[in-house]
Amino acid sequence: MRSEEPIRRLYWAGEMLLLAGTLAAAVLLTNGGEWHPLALVAMLLVLALAGQWLSVEISGGQLSASLVAIILAMGVLGPSTAAACGIAAMVLKSTVRQLSWTQWLNNLTTYTAVPFAGGLIVRLWKEGLSGEAVSKAGNGFAFGLVLFGVVLLTTALSFLLFALDVRAEEGRKLRRVLTELVALLPGELAVGALATILAVAYANIGLPALVAAITVLLIFRQLTVALLRSEERAEQLYARSRQLVGLQLGVLRTLVRALSMRDNTTGRHAAAVALYAKALAAEVDCSEEEQDTVHAAGLLHEIGKFTWPDRVLHAEVVGEEDLAIMRNHPQEGALLVGALDGYGPVADAILYHHERVDGRGYPAGLIGKEIPLASRILAICSTYDTMTARESYRSPDGTSSPMTPEEAMAELRKAAAAGQLDEDLVETFVKVLEREGLTFAHDADFEQELDFERRVREMAAPKPI
Repeated sequence: MRSEEPIRRLYWAGEMLLLAGTLAAAVLLTNGGEWHPLALVAMLLVLALAGQWLSVEISGGQLSASLVAIILAMGVLGPSTAAACGIAAMVLKSTVRQLSWTQWLNNLTTYTAVPFAGGLIVRLWKEGLSGEAVSKAGNGFAFGLVLFGVVLLTTALSFLLFALDVRAEEGRKLRRVLTELVALLPGELAVGALATILAVAYANIGLPALVAAITVLLIFRQLTVALLRSEERAEQLYARSRQLVGLQLGVLRTLVRALSMRDNTTGRHAAAVALYAKALAAEVDCSEEEQDTVHAAGLLHEIGKFTWPDRVLHAEVVGEEDLAIMRNHPQEGALLVGALDGYGPVADAILYHHERVDGRGYPAGLIGKEIPLASRILAICSTYDTMTARESYRSPDGTSSPMTPEEAMAELRKAAAAGQLDEDLVETFVKVLEREGLTFAHDADFEQELDFERRVREMAAPKPI
């Protein structure tokens, strides 16, 4: 043991040098811009400090609110503010847990140096851009990829610094410690994915998106407290499932709400399409499960537009240079929705709702019955509501006067004859409209159609064997 003492002292000295060097670099490289807006800086610091009380337990580990704050600071503020959030979180955590001075040193070093490095990489990437690309750097798909890549890198660095500390303190083999840390990786990646989505949301919408997300965290923190107080194992498992399902579905609901803040037609249109689609699915004798699938797909079918910049989202005519962005939204939406446990069929319906029965649609060019039934239903209902909605329809001449229901039904039949829509489904939909009312879903409400609590209960309920 005595022979290992010099190694410990050398490692502690290295940590001190790394910490001191990071603090010096943070002072030298900071700029006024990364401390603004002050409201965001204050919110992230509070979130970092309160993180250990707001964190949520998930199956892959812990959804750390402090880590969410640190990653957001790396992405949308800068390296010095990210380091400040890391220091705030670790000072409080180390004090509350009454850690030894060596554990204090490791925590401070890791959560100062690693966030600073991550924030610096993001800053250098942004500074490497020029012209119009700079203004789009914070809200584009590329930014999300870069930030998530930085999350992966900083997670690896954090694991390495912790493993080295354990190696120096306890003499355990480095490989064994790293292997044990891999078990925490799913939780770290879940935090990274959530923080990346929120960073893009902040760049597009601002503080309201983050406030909504923090509200979700607070709600499910309370669910966690209730879970811990549960005495029965069955109740504990059910509560844990509801917590995780609710968090996942809550993030999607927050994204739709955020999209609605940028385009106020989104929520009503989604609810109307869901109601029309469920009625059509029932008319063609779909099972209740299939009806619920197409209903959920209607509610979430435009969520992929969340990644669109405003110039595309609000464009009267989409330019050739932006067609690729526009046509990518089914894939983006399917990726987001597919991450929700049990929502694979819903993701498939969203992925293919812009296919055409003649094979000239996107993204896969499917033909006829190759296109899932739910997707063919969505295509008809979305087209009809868009044509008849006064706030969303634009005619070829750029005016926003909607079609009458009769004109829209005629257009649906033309589209079916031209190979765009399923002809049999169009005729069935017309019959539903004539029976239920030509615009019976026009004033549908998103929250009412989502029925959040019911969905959480049903998705979390034990499945029959």
